[in-house]
Parts: sequence; C-alpha cells; structure tokens
Amino acid sequence: MIVKLGYVAMSVELQNASPSQTMTFAQFNKIKDREAAIRKLERIAESNIDNCLRLLKHNAGNQIHFFRLSSRLIPLANHEELLDWDFIKPLKESLKKIGDYLIDHPMRIDFHPDHFVVLNTPNKDILANALKTLVMHKNLLKGMEIDTEHRCVLHVGGGYEDKEKALEQFIHNWGYIHPSIQRMIMLENDDTTFTVKETLYLCEKLGIPMVFDYHHHLANHEELEWKEDWERIINTWRISPLPVKMHISSPRSEKEYRAHADFVDPEMFLEFIQAIKGTVPEIHCMIEAKQKDAALFQLMRDMQGAKGINIIDQSSFFVD
Repeated sequence: MIVKLGYVAMSVELQNASPSQTMTFAQFNKIKDREAAIRKLERIAESNIDNCLRLLKHNAGNQIHFFRLSSRLIPLANHEELLDWDFIKPLKESLKKIGDYLIDHPMRIDFHPDHFVVLNTPNKDILANALKTLVMHKNLLKGMEIDTEHRCVLHVGGGYEDKEKALEQFIHNWGYIHPSIQRMIMLENDDTTFTVKETLYLCEKLGIPMVFDYHHHLANHEELEWKEDWERIINTWRISPLPVKMHISSPRSEKEYRAHADFVDPEMFLEFIQAIKGTVPEIHCMIEAKQKDAALFQLMRDMQGAKGINIIDQSSFFVD
C-alpha cells in the first residue's frame, strides 16, 4: 500500500508566500474610486495566485504530490456589493500558469471551502451563498485546468437541533444542486455534529466520496471502533478517479482535544496505517497540523526506520 502525505494551503518553510492576503469590505469602501478599488483587489488576488504557484514549486522541489489550495485566493469574490466584478477574467493568465505547471509537475490539488458553505441549510439565502462560493471554486479549478471532480471537501453542515431532519434536508437540497457542482464534492465527518455513520449515510445514498477524518472521529463518534465502517468508506471512492483521501491530525491536548496540534503524533498515525494496511492500493493523507509542511517533513522523519515502512520519496512511503 502506498501512502502519500499532503499539507494545507500555507508553508512555514517558504517565506512571504501567503496565498490568502486579503482586503476587508470596509477597506474597499474607503477607496473613493470604485474602479481603483477593484484594481487593488485584482492585484491582491494576482499576488495570492503567484504565491500559490511558488508553493507548488516548493512542493515539486520537495517531492510533495498532494496539496490543499487556499479558498481565500480572491478577496471579496462573493461579496454582495461586488456581484458585477468578473474576477476570473483579469486572472486568466495567472491561473493558466498554475495549470501549465501542474501538467509538468502532476500533483493532487483540492479545496476545503469555509465552514459557512452549508448545503443542508433550510435557509434559501444561505444555500444560494454556499452555491455561489462553490461556483467560484469551480471557476478557479477550470481556470487552472484542473479536473473539477471530487476537489472540494465539505462538512455535512448544521444539526439544527434535529440531526435526522438535517440529514434529510441535505438530501432535499442536493436535488436542486447542478450536477457540475455535485461532482466536485466530497463529505467529511466533523468533530462536533455529524459522525462517520451519519456522513456515510449521505455518501452512500447520494454517491459522494467520504473523507475520513480520524481526529474528528476520536472527538465525535457513536462508538469508538471505526474499522467496521472502513470498508464502507472505501466503497464510496469506487465512483472516483482519485485514490481514497483522509485527514490526519492530532489533538493539541486533552483539554483542547478538538484543536489541531503543531505536529502529527507518529504513533497514532502508524497505528492507523497498520490497521488499514492492504485494504487499498494507495491512500492520500492530508495533514491538518499547525506547522503545515514542517509537520509533513517531521512525520516523514518519524516514519524512517519504522517497522514495515519503506520510504519512496520525501512525502511518500510503502507499507508492506
């Protein structure tokens, strides 16, 4: 079984390369000339995309084949006062550079849109805003010439004091979502509301791949044992051209159990990897740790010399 590690959006090793520089609407409003304010937004977005390319080059140089892009590449992209701003057009060339680079240096790329992207809301306006944000992600992926299938991880959404009803609301809303948006989505179990079994219910019913978050499961579960559901989780990926994906992180402390630690606990990770050994030919593990790429490099150092682990390159290993 091949294991490939990835990390999230920012590097702690690469200086001055934030892909999430922003501008508030209050700052935008202070610029009297609206056209000049929009040009400034475009310059910030351009800088974010340039930094994104720098991060991809950093990844290629360090043999990292899996990366989550920042969802904040374009500040104020969906603000209700800026609906007339066609932000993709001025960024076409920059986005294409990313697409060209990924042709020469293939990497699995995806997004994790913000928590306000909620698809099981009973509120039509909140749903419309969520879909608008997903359309923005689709346009970015298309601009980067990345196949949009299964590139956006979402949580199920809110419990709204009745989880069964909230799950059925997701199914109801799904029927109104355009197939091009549906095919982008993966669902993840979360740390406070929807457990593995509840997330699986939706994934199996609607044909959505499930991203298993091990740390979230430990924080929020019906029963602690997850192995009985593992086969079902794998089966949700049969419809996908991509290998199974999961999230890995460690609790910051017993007191702050849900918060992500700086690094990944190698024993916890190895225990998980040994438990799933042989169930899939390849699995991609997204590290959600505060130390980003430094956490990935540290985990790879921790894997060296571990029993049954054969290092392939700086971010991948084989488990026999």
